[in-house]
Amino acid sequence: MVRKPRLWVPESFYHIVCRGNRRDALFKDIGDFKVFLHMLQEVNEQAPFELATYCLMTNHFHLQLRSQVQPVSKVMSLLNKRYADYYNTKNSITGHVFEKRYFDKIIYSNEDMLEISRYIHLNPLKAGMVKTPESYRWSSYRYYLYTKKSALLNSDVILDSFSGSVTEKREKYRMYLNEEIEKGQHLV
Repeated sequence: MVRKPRLWVPESFYHIVCRGNRRDALFKDIGDFKVFLHMLQEVNEQAPFELATYCLMTNHFHLQLRSQVQPVSKVMSLLNKRYADYYNTKNSITGHVFEKRYFDKIIYSNEDMLEISRYIHLNPLKAGMVKTPESYRWSSYRYYLYTKKSALLNSDVILDSFSGSVTEKREKYRMYLNEEIEKGQHLV
């Protein structure tokens, strides 16, 4: 059966999720996380994209990205192929690394951009991996809170939804996430 082609809307961001095969761990140690982030940077140089948020969980990852030069499917093909080759070689195995084709959803509104970024950043908290979202090392959330810049990340896409100075925008974003935490919806 022929796969249905994916829709590419160059001016839109996408929420992308990719899981390990059989929900197995994609990232078994710190080195795996680092290699993936390095590969993400390399793919960005080859097939440029804009990354708003990310979170690497143990058995899956989330990306909030936009590719205006090449289809998102090209970006994901490059990334997943590189990581699968690395993973299989490192672990001396063969076969599928990813469960199936990646999930993608086009983000049409600024409100949805904010909501998805919050969902991505709260994922480790929801999974019970950390007590605070900022304590999770493999998420872009720390970049949102502190002045440290990332060559790969464009946090302004989200932070510009808030008014004020950079410091005020960061605090408003923290409060935006904390509202959800206080509701108890992301606590295990």
